[in-house]
Amino acid sequence: MRRLSLAHLWVSFIALFFGAIAGLLQVLVKKGVLHLPNGIGYYQVLTAHGVLLGLVFTTFFIIGFLISGVGRTTGELSASVLRYGWIGFVLMTLGTVLGTIMILLNQATVLYTFYAPLQASPWFYIALALIVVGSWCSGLAIAAQYWKWRKENKGKISPLFSFMAVVTMLLWFVATLGVAITVLFQFIPWSFGWVETINVLLSRTLFWYFGHPLVYFWLMPTYICWYVVIPKIIGGKIFSDALARLAFILLFILSIPVGFHHQLLESGVSPGWKFFQVILTFAVVVPSLMTAFSIFATFEISSRAQGAGGRLSWLKNLPWGDARFFAPMMGMLFFIPAGAGGIINASFQLNQVVHNTLWVTGHFHLSVATSVALTFFGVAYWLVPHLSGRQRTKELNRLGIIQTILWAVGMTFMSGAMHASGLFGAPRRTDYTTYFDHPVAAGWIPYQTAMAIGGALLFIAILIFLYVMIRLAFFAPKGVEEYPIGEVGEGAEKTPAIFENWKLWIAISAVLIVIAYSIPIFEMLQHAPPGSPGYKFW
Repeated sequence: MRRLSLAHLWVSFIALFFGAIAGLLQVLVKKGVLHLPNGIGYYQVLTAHGVLLGLVFTTFFIIGFLISGVGRTTGELSASVLRYGWIGFVLMTLGTVLGTIMILLNQATVLYTFYAPLQASPWFYIALALIVVGSWCSGLAIAAQYWKWRKENKGKISPLFSFMAVVTMLLWFVATLGVAITVLFQFIPWSFGWVETINVLLSRTLFWYFGHPLVYFWLMPTYICWYVVIPKIIGGKIFSDALARLAFILLFILSIPVGFHHQLLESGVSPGWKFFQVILTFAVVVPSLMTAFSIFATFEISSRAQGAGGRLSWLKNLPWGDARFFAPMMGMLFFIPAGAGGIINASFQLNQVVHNTLWVTGHFHLSVATSVALTFFGVAYWLVPHLSGRQRTKELNRLGIIQTILWAVGMTFMSGAMHASGLFGAPRRTDYTTYFDHPVAAGWIPYQTAMAIGGALLFIAILIFLYVMIRLAFFAPKGVEEYPIGEVGEGAEKTPAIFENWKLWIAISAVLIVIAYSIPIFEMLQHAPPGSPGYKFW
């Protein structure tokens, strides 16, 4: 289990390094202070940045984290579970290598959303398929270990970490069905030339069927850390096992049939169906608010049990000097404005103000690249030494604190500038340009400077993080690092057995998906405009 988890983590760290290089080049080029060498294009770098960080780093890290936690809470992984896990790892790694090669060869400059009618090499789409199928094998391994525990412990409520891991991978499986369908039945035949055109609206709809649940696939392991790990680190107890499970069930049910809020300005989709999915999008806010309540209740109850008094004095008792806590805590704080920005993005009227502007990019970096990334960093500060049989020293912990502060400051500069310039109309996904010295574009320049400063700080933070990871894996003193799994508080309510009625929750999710997508997709097929040939601009 240790080797399998570490293998996933190291691939994620390699992707983090190269994706960070692409990100640094991107902000410097956009500022106009750097010109890429001939043969390397801005959008090629942008594609590498999105794929390596948004897809590869997150997916490998999440699976490595979940496998370790399932093994920790349900017992030693069986041989068949490990076999599925390694098959998944190999397929995902092959897909990552193949996809990266296509990007480096400038044969897949389509950004991580790979919107049609931009066309990549068919091998890029095959690479995506390998990553998805590999992740399914890993999800099967996690589910198999969970069911093995259930079989051996009939009548008992499963460990909270393992339950959450299964919900996370179940969400991933259902969501990736959309991208698997569009890749296998639309993009691969189209890119090989077996068919001349592609239904652009259908392909984008199937992508966003996957694309927004992808955000919750990133967030749910973050919530696992907040719900299960952080209480142990601060010396407290989990506020409510039942509330945590309910939040995850709601995330699974509600986060898939909401993709149209990314297509509010997309022609060809009825406003009524957009509105329906916007309502479901706002409903997803509820489990996030439940999570915020539960986590901060845990903080306060724990601190008061340790003698804290007054309204806010309990905050002083939290272990701010522990990188395992400090990094995820900063992620929680950044998630407050990130969540507010998400509500704006999903609103019919407000979306028209920020659509396709740098505001959206700023929101994405505030939520995923800050809340999620900082939590993953915090997890890595204890998970890597735990798996490697080493100890986190005071020096490395101090570097973790410094790295977190640098990340928070850098993202404040970069994401803040993106939000502000987006409100002034600065578009996303654009190379450096002065728009023929237009005065409106001139007003964006100070924000581009702030973005470059923030990007440089973030790159330095990643270098520090990777240095700490190498030290924790190979050079730190040998010893035992705790795997922090919290216990439920004595006064918590009993967890209802219905929460593990998988048939019920899958059925409800399926009904919502059918209601939200069946008629719109039927209309896209019945009234489809002429398909589009492929275009390659770079």
